Amino acid sequence: MKKIFGLAILTALMACNQANKNSTETKDSTKTDSVAVKNEVSIKDKQKSEIFNQYVVLKDALVKSDAVNAQKSAVQLQTSLAAYKGCEPTAAVANKIAASGNLVSQRKDFTVLSADLIALLKGTEIDKGIIYVQHCPMANKGDGGDWLSTEKDIRNPYYGKEMLECGRVAEEIKAK
Repeated sequence: MKKIFGLAILTALMACNQANKNSTETKDSTKTDSVAVKNEVSIKDKQKSEIFNQYVVLKDALVKSDAVNAQKSAVQLQTSLAAYKGCEPTAAVANKIAASGNLVSQRKDFTVLSADLIALLKGTEIDKGIIYVQHCPMANKGDGGDWLSTEKDIRNPYYGKEMLECGRVAEEIKAK
């Protein structure tokens, strides 16, 4: 009789423990799903939208420390900037990134490029989404550096995986 009673208690404990595991797994999968929601940015001016999207590709290449893809994306960005009236000096900066295979040099020029594009996009009309202006205080030997992102999470283009999450959101450019 004691064996049957002990076996019943053991079975009940295992069933309770299994229920706790299932509820935890459900919570985790829900959390993962909500994180996967992407912030789509839609800019009214089609030229600015193209420039911004190409900039994001360049930024992502620098986050991955991929100098070759940074060069390729900078070529496209340079072409779009050159076609936008008033952005010729910024196009020259993008051209410097495209001409260099050196990641350190690319990241230094990316600071100037980002400052120009932040100024360009601050006054633009956004139909949907949020553009995040992010800042790393350690970039450029402590002088700091800003960049634009479609995501609130920090992915630092100045250091890549060395300090991937170094930085903060400094400003949000939103639809009005």
